[in-house]
Amino acid sequence: MAAMLVLWAGVTLPAGRVAIATQQSAEANSPPPETAPPPEEAPVVYYGYNIVRTYPHDERNFTQGLVYEDGYLYEGTGLYKQSVLTRRHLESGRYVKRLRLPDQYFGEGIALFGDKVIQLTWKSEVAFVYDKTTFRELEQFHFSGQGWGLTSDGTRLILSDGTSVLRFLDPNTYVETGRLRVHNDRRPVRQINELEFIDGQIYANILPTDYIAIISPQTGRITGWIDLTGLYIPPEYSPSNIVLNGIAYIPETRHLLVTGKCWPKIYEIELVPQTAEP
Repeated sequence: MAAMLVLWAGVTLPAGRVAIATQQSAEANSPPPETAPPPEEAPVVYYGYNIVRTYPHDERNFTQGLVYEDGYLYEGTGLYKQSVLTRRHLESGRYVKRLRLPDQYFGEGIALFGDKVIQLTWKSEVAFVYDKTTFRELEQFHFSGQGWGLTSDGTRLILSDGTSVLRFLDPNTYVETGRLRVHNDRRPVRQINELEFIDGQIYANILPTDYIAIISPQTGRITGWIDLTGLYIPPEYSPSNIVLNGIAYIPETRHLLVTGKCWPKIYEIELVPQTAEP
């Protein structure tokens, strides 16, 4: 194509000999360079489950928080005049520690941080900090609004309050340091309840559903859903609040422990990737 001619302002020039003015004119009239499109978000991942084994669960326990560590299961429960904090040996079911909250408090989510266990209350805007081993009360702190779920990413506490917003707290001063809006397909997701931090992601029960959301702590985007439909079907005429709530993680097996409010069992499950949205 070396013989191709280029026409500019009525003058024919040999190809490859286009005047500088031609280049300047073309550049002036050409559209601005396209910016690279934003990277596509990874598709949402969906999981089912297999039951690995079950453990007995006290049906009086209105479960609001669940944490596993070194063979022991910590549980925080709710309801006025019935709220407790317990530690039991997971395998044997033997309780080694039990603390009842004062009657005026409705217990909520719990988290471990170092040698402390922290327990929220629902509407009292008070949280209790205990020695993890003895359950001796170390201090209390106040926060605004309701307390629902609580977990830790190792450097911060993460608190849910029933809205679509998660709060980050300093684990030593308990001062709020940030907030995260949780969304699914850019729509807010509310009723975020019990929390667990697993492999860099926040796992959250969504009240009153049978789903656990997997949330990016950087963006608030839901990156996965776990469908636990059929795991436990309450007897007919059971109260409507007997729902899934409680997530703990066993790092040795990478299994989840899940239960619900006043459920008779705790379920150890493994996640099964699904090929499509349920």
